[in-house]
Amino acid sequence: MTPLARALFTPRRIALVGASADPSRLTARAQIHLRRHGFDGTILPINPRATEILGEPAYPSLDDAPGPIDHAFILLGADRVEEAIAACARRRVPVATVLADGFAETGAAGAARQARLLAAARAGGVRLMGPNCIGMINVTARTALSVNAVLAMEPPLPVGRTAVISHSGSLIGAILSRGAARGLGYSVLAATGNEADLGAADLLALLAEDEATDVIALFLETIRDPGGLRAAAGRAFAAGKAVIAYKLGRSAAGAAMAVSHTGAIAGADAAVDALLAASGIARLDSFEGLIEAAPLFARARPLPSPRRAVAVVTTTGGGAALVVDRLGLDGIEAAEVRDMTLAGTEPDRIAAALEQAAADPRADAVVAVIGSSAQFRPEDSVAGVLRAAARLADKPLAAFLAPDAPESARRLAAAGIACFRTPEAAADALRARLAWRAPRPIAEAGEVSAARTALAAAAGPVLDEAEARAVLGALGVPIGTTVLVADAEQARRIVPRLGFPVALKAVSAALPHKTEAGAVALGLADAEALVAALSAMAARLAAIPLRGFLVAPMETGVGEALLGFRRDPQAGPVVVLGAGGVFAELMPPPAIAPAPLTRAEAAALVAAAPLAHLRGARGRARGDLAALAEAALAISRLAALDEVAEAEINPLLVRPEGGGVVALDALVVRRAASASEEGA
Repeated sequence: MTPLARALFTPRRIALVGASADPSRLTARAQIHLRRHGFDGTILPINPRATEILGEPAYPSLDDAPGPIDHAFILLGADRVEEAIAACARRRVPVATVLADGFAETGAAGAARQARLLAAARAGGVRLMGPNCIGMINVTARTALSVNAVLAMEPPLPVGRTAVISHSGSLIGAILSRGAARGLGYSVLAATGNEADLGAADLLALLAEDEATDVIALFLETIRDPGGLRAAAGRAFAAGKAVIAYKLGRSAAGAAMAVSHTGAIAGADAAVDALLAASGIARLDSFEGLIEAAPLFARARPLPSPRRAVAVVTTTGGGAALVVDRLGLDGIEAAEVRDMTLAGTEPDRIAAALEQAAADPRADAVVAVIGSSAQFRPEDSVAGVLRAAARLADKPLAAFLAPDAPESARRLAAAGIACFRTPEAAADALRARLAWRAPRPIAEAGEVSAARTALAAAAGPVLDEAEARAVLGALGVPIGTTVLVADAEQARRIVPRLGFPVALKAVSAALPHKTEAGAVALGLADAEALVAALSAMAARLAAIPLRGFLVAPMETGVGEALLGFRRDPQAGPVVVLGAGGVFAELMPPPAIAPAPLTRAEAAALVAAAPLAHLRGARGRARGDLAALAEAALAISRLAALDEVAEAEINPLLVRPEGGGVVALDALVVRRAASASEEGA
């Protein structure tokens, strides 16, 4: 364990800055909870108006407290926190948790206050948890360093091998109490608050090394450090730990408008899905699933080739139907259903049926569904499941209890068997377990200096098509042959060398979507047609500042794709691939992958994309999918250009196999500078 991890999770000398002698006050809770739940280290209450607090010697200031301090829990109001951090710096306190709210979560003034707080902490070498952080509970080490009201529960707290990292402080209490009711225990539960300094990714990296933890569960409201999260999840997986997550934001309500089609079709949450999958993090769709799924992932590895099918052994036909129905909604089949209703509570017969079901090569996992006996005869109803579990090392085993049967649930939990109270949570957890994959290697973007030069030569937040083509071409995207002309006369002189027919497009950063604006003319058969179309287009767009007109030979191919790049605010840089053309937003959702890509990931992205029209469907020629993958690999290198917010090629024409691909349009959008960058 690193020094930071020790100070954060297993401190032995804790200062409570702003501790209260009144047991009814929030600021007294931390001290009460620490002693109530068995902390046997040193507590240093800091309060200038007391010499003793709740039986412990108190000190007027941190400067007056004796000896080293591992961790300071700052219980003061927001206006006094900076002063306390300065004192922590003087005393060389490695970690401080800040309880107070009134920081970035409240708006611009609070964000400025939080920035000052972080600057003071960094200047003094103090790592921050919070602000707006309710604290941390290390159940294994009996260190309940939190003001969470759940700690009023009777000790001892339930010990287990699941750690929880949560953006919500109150929900670590909800998880602890709900888990305890199911017989589930925890190693560490930590809230991150505003994540001014230490965040979920940092805590995940630290807990990856915790020998008392097998599974790390994340409750995420947002993702502030996608690269850090991915790297930390990789460390956890390498250490034999599974990471599971429940992430808010499945709906499109919070999706921001984007300049490109790419931003619109990628979806509010699809990029986060892609990030979590690439990170080896199993995503749950329900809060109940997050709590109950942990045993299904403990000391486990992803299935090598899941068939997306389960075997069900049940003592209640209706209960089995509930689970099978929900699994079907997630595309998971029931390889077989063994109805053992008449076997009731005969453990040997239930165990034998479970073992036979596990031997079915069609099934990835086994589900035991238990009826009313689970409520009234818990020792008998789960005995068969417990016996079989010891012999089912190769396949995941889960149980669904149809009645409310807390004693049966506790018996199963004690044996490390995932037990579910609802068919929805059972199906959710099984879906996540079967979809779980190992983390993908984090690729390097490669050489991008030529693209950086082309980007620097462009002006404005949105590049015009000629500028965008220069950037994408420098990355290795096939951009074809084009000629930029200023007017009809120049077009008449220069363009015939391209050969006819040609396409004509107006070039302006104000025209990211040209078709809708009447800025595209196709199939121009000769010079006269070109000149006439250009003159008409210039007149039609007279109110728009134009750089010129782009002329390119007409191209033919098997079909069109949309290939895009987006710097997602939560998931970070991603590549998007889907059906192209003017109706891209009406087509099935695209495939998405974190950028940059490896060559293998680019091929997998093409395989996952909704591109039936390029795969030889209905007698059509098959497109050059290998060249499409190379184009995806090339555009993914934009991840190394922090200045780029999004880019898009729509359409990207895919020629027949061996013929390659060519960009028929191009868009690049610069990222808006942050306030800190503007002031730099």
